[in-house]
Amino acid sequence: MKLGKHIVTATAAAFMLGGCYNQPGLVEDQSYNRTKTGAATGALAGSVIGYNAGGHDAKSAIIGGLLGAAVGGAVGYNMDQQANEVARALGTGVSSDPLAALDPRRDIVVSKTKDYVKIIFRDRMMFATGSSTLQSSAKYKVNKVAQVLRNYPQTVVGVAGFTDDVGSYQYNLGLSQRRAATVSNMLAVNGRPYTKGCSYDKAIAPNDSAQNRALNRRVEVYLYADRNKMTDPCR
Repeated sequence: MKLGKHIVTATAAAFMLGGCYNQPGLVEDQSYNRTKTGAATGALAGSVIGYNAGGHDAKSAIIGGLLGAAVGGAVGYNMDQQANEVARALGTGVSSDPLAALDPRRDIVVSKTKDYVKIIFRDRMMFATGSSTLQSSAKYKVNKVAQVLRNYPQTVVGVAGFTDDVGSYQYNLGLSQRRAATVSNMLAVNGRPYTKGCSYDKAIAPNDSAQNRALNRRVEVYLYADRNKMTDPCR
């Protein structure tokens, strides 16, 4: 019962720590959910470790919780800050709208989950039909992301290419792989990103119209704080 009381105290302090990171800005996402989650998780782990290591001492539990909160909150804040920096560099904001990827007016969509930041680059601004060579404006945008990544050497990067269903699966698989590799090469500032072509798997819209096919032609970039959280982008 005593340990539970100390964990509650440390976790409450963690949320206070998380609140200190709030930074105003027109294009910034103010939710900082990862910061709060990371701080709370760190507080819980730190409290238990501190309580046990300190001979079941209340002070040790609280100190351990605060240290754990600081570490966990820092990881969360790092990813939140990175999302905002990427969005600013690309001239957009961090979107919390799950339908943003279906908006044909948006060539770039930056979003975040508890595990990663995701950037969608729409095909029409990236490549000519059938090509894997970046157009000049797209090269400029991808290079902006690379510049941000230089400030985050611990970030694990994944790049995935996607096509529509025009042509064979194998042809589109090769094209999606080449396009992903082109973007990956530019983002290899802190090591080679995990790169995969997905052909026309994982379509975000039915391939039943020109507009929907344009939505499906895209390159997605994933920024992870933890390599163990990486998932298959094609599934």
